[in-house]
Amino acid sequence: MSTPQAAPITVGVSLKAYFTHARATSWFGDVAARVAALPAIADGRVRLFVIPSYLQIPAALAAFGGTPVLVGAQDVSAHPPGAFTGEVTAAELAEVGVQVAEIGHAERRRLFGETDADTAAKAAAALSEGITPVLCIGEESRMDAAAAARANLRQLRADLDGTPAGPVVVAYEPVWAIGAAEAAPDGHISVVTRALRAALEADPARDGSAVIYGGSAGPGLLTRLGDAVDGLFLGRFAHDPDALVAVLDEASALAARTPTAPAPATTTAPAPAKLHPRGETLGKAHGLAHPPQSRGVERGVEGGAAGGAA
Repeated sequence: MSTPQAAPITVGVSLKAYFTHARATSWFGDVAARVAALPAIADGRVRLFVIPSYLQIPAALAAFGGTPVLVGAQDVSAHPPGAFTGEVTAAELAEVGVQVAEIGHAERRRLFGETDADTAAKAAAALSEGITPVLCIGEESRMDAAAAARANLRQLRADLDGTPAGPVVVAYEPVWAIGAAEAAPDGHISVVTRALRAALEADPARDGSAVIYGGSAGPGLLTRLGDAVDGLFLGRFAHDPDALVAVLDEASALAARTPTAPAPATTTAPAPAKLHPRGETLGKAHGLAHPPQSRGVERGVEGGAAGGAA
């Protein structure tokens, strides 16, 4: 019997609207040069996605071209191409090479009144074009871990209601921990993320999905959480490329302790725009899909200092 292969460790960064175009372009170039020296990213044991603003996407695609780094969008229209002034459709994002889309972030819900129904519609649009949703969920107020798990499971069901088959990246971000001095307690995170993972694994339509944690995430957290998460979603902490590389180094060290994922079919990074051909989207060719039978391999839980604020 073959040894189960470990799921890649996923690290994501959203730049929100903090950077000017010039600063973002500089950051892309700096990060691209640094990740090129990381073997775990080159061989797929660690996967990095970067989500800039819409106008920064072309510069990100240029900087990360030829690397395994995936470029995403911070939002996506729920509508198809047509008379929807101001919208950016999933079809257009996929056309230019976007592979992931952040959907349902707490700021979109709070500032723009987006609902679970809106989030589900956007997730459906993304999946229909082969774009992997980075689905942000999280309880608004602090509560015990069991109650938080139940609340997030309800939100997950609502946010995937009516969506086509395909992998998703669930970013568990308790709203009360976003921008806080430190992440949510390790035990709290573990209870919620394990419940979310179990729900995804029980649904064949979500094969290849991942659960990552965001909310003041920083160094040490990934190691302490061990196999309770598939990775981290970083915010302002990653504005410093040195800080981002510190987390990637940590992820690389953890990945080195587990069986490697199956080798890619080719050693040359495919062109991003061709990873998700239209018409081959449902459950296939999604950039962040885990290989089959990838879970259940423990990375080990170690003690460490509290993670820094994101």
